[in-house]
Amino acid sequence: MIQIKDKSQCCGCTACAAICAHQAIVMVPDALGFLYPKIDETKCVECGLCEKVCAFSNDYDKSDNLPETLAYGARHKDEQEVMKSRSGAVFAALSDYVLEHGGVVYGAGYKDHFRVAHKRATTKEERDEFRGSKYVQSDLKGVFHRVKEDLRNGLYVMFVGTPCQTAGLNAYIGKKLRKNLLLADVICHGVPAPSIWSDYVQYVEKESHKAIDWVSFRDKEHNGWAAHNEAFAFAGEKQIEKRTWYTEYFYKGIMFRKSCTFCPFTNLQRPSDITLGDFWGWEKWDSESNADDKGVSLVLCNTENGKALFDKICSSLNYKEATPDQYMQTRLQFPAREHPKRNQFEKDYARYGFEYIYSHNYDKRTLWERIVNRCAKLLK
Repeated sequence: MIQIKDKSQCCGCTACAAICAHQAIVMVPDALGFLYPKIDETKCVECGLCEKVCAFSNDYDKSDNLPETLAYGARHKDEQEVMKSRSGAVFAALSDYVLEHGGVVYGAGYKDHFRVAHKRATTKEERDEFRGSKYVQSDLKGVFHRVKEDLRNGLYVMFVGTPCQTAGLNAYIGKKLRKNLLLADVICHGVPAPSIWSDYVQYVEKESHKAIDWVSFRDKEHNGWAAHNEAFAFAGEKQIEKRTWYTEYFYKGIMFRKSCTFCPFTNLQRPSDITLGDFWGWEKWDSESNADDKGVSLVLCNTENGKALFDKICSSLNYKEATPDQYMQTRLQFPAREHPKRNQFEKDYARYGFEYIYSHNYDKRTLWERIVNRCAKLLK
């Protein structure tokens, strides 16, 4: 049976829980809201499937990957599609094709009060909820089962998620059903804690004395593509309120899942058919492509299936090939670094609650830390 003794070795993809025919595994949250498998030993028959299906290792399946990744910079020809999307709207073009051919799309949307979770879409209107960045680890409970059911029913399925989620789904589905599954991962910088996001939403409402009815982790329409601020709209009001606390803590990496520091997928052998992301460094690729700051996508075709689908939708895009020296990003090379006070952050949150960590400065060094740092410099 699978045993999580070190949190850094579990990405929370739910593959182990999904594959257990005896329902001996449930996903339970820790203090930060990250889900981990818990074994009911009275139900477990020790078949070992949960251990075999775990893809969070350097040995994840790369058998379908092309010898060399094919990379493109791209933007949708329809400007309205671009403005509704986070980057260049390539996801919209891909998912449009899937939906127009009777398929279904799975992506990160919202449940309850802006809780991020994967959902199933059969129409473009339902799919639109998946547009835009969502800097929270999404809840996948029950999703892998639903994907397999759709595949068994002969449907073409597109699943978009983080690399660890696509690797987990790939391992769970297996080769027999893989043909009709299009996996798309995003270039991931690390997944923040669900509980922190939930508490932050509640805190903004409490402070504002208003109910939130719209959120954006990166509001391109009001701030431009390159800017990164979270934004909120309140019930009955047109004005957008910009904030920066969550964004700052995201970039510090202090609220990332432990496994993000050990991510095996930060390379060009992606565990998916297609990789989508912001094309940072676009100036080296095409100095005019994003002069209007509306966004441009980086597309990596990793398998023959991914390239085949890209070829089918490229007529709706303005695109051209890109080379590694033009598109290479940190998260395509190295995992996120763990913030030195990440453990303290979790302990403080569990003990004192959200408002304490909201007002506490985790970058300020204690007297002892300053002394140690000074001594280290003198000894060099």
